[in-house]
Amino acid sequence: MKDGKVERKNDILLGPIERPILNFFAKHMPDWVNSDMLTVLGILGSALTLVSGIMAGRTGGPYRNPWILVLCLGFVINWFGDSLDGTLARYRHKERPNFGYFIDHSVDGFTAVCMFFGFGFAGMSSLLVAAFGAIGYLLMMITVYLKTHVTGVFEMTTIKIGPTELRILAIIFSLVHYFLEPAPVILPFAGGEEIKLGTLLVGVIAAILFVYYVVETIRVGRRLAIEDGKRLEQRLAKEAKAAEKEMKKMEKELKKSSKKANGKNALGDISRIS
Repeated sequence: MKDGKVERKNDILLGPIERPILNFFAKHMPDWVNSDMLTVLGILGSALTLVSGIMAGRTGGPYRNPWILVLCLGFVINWFGDSLDGTLARYRHKERPNFGYFIDHSVDGFTAVCMFFGFGFAGMSSLLVAAFGAIGYLLMMITVYLKTHVTGVFEMTTIKIGPTELRILAIIFSLVHYFLEPAPVILPFAGGEEIKLGTLLVGVIAAILFVYYVVETIRVGRRLAIEDGKRLEQRLAKEAKAAEKEMKKMEKELKKSSKKANGKNALGDISRIS
């Protein structure tokens, strides 16, 4: 990616609903509010989810714990700031493509860590499994951003699930633990061991993210290998053609030099005979 010139593909499931809402907010946003303020607001929302998760875990767990509602509010605040900062910049024609891309997606990594560890500290999931979820999400993000760099196309999602959908799923996941206190799940393949439903769900998400990382790495890697292979063949063919042309030029010059040398020798012989 150079000078922020990258093609964006944003075909998330809720895009047709979200985009008009964001455009409405951008149109009616006070002049004193700028994109940087919204970015900071998004960061604060992420931090609030983590702090709320920690507090929920310290005050009895997620069931009927008001800190879980605060955690959900953190997701809403994060969505508002993180989704609106770029929309506002584009609406006001004050885009900073490279700065915006770098900061926005650096913040996304922080948000992912806050989300998964918030679940773990709150007791909705095993902290270890939550950590694997965060690692899987970060690996997925790395894959997406590397693909953007080498292809020039920024695909926000390949399965129509983007950051907005993930926030909604996270809120639903949190509210289920707030209202229902899910019973443990018995895993027959693990010797009948009981495991929290939240741990199982986060574990499945982590596994999906790891699989996505591996599959996309192989798929894109094979595609790039083919493309680079073709470019290499073209470059080698071009270099061979240039070398052949240079050789012919050198042969031509040698022939000319040889003819001149032979002419001089002939003149020398004639002069000696005379």
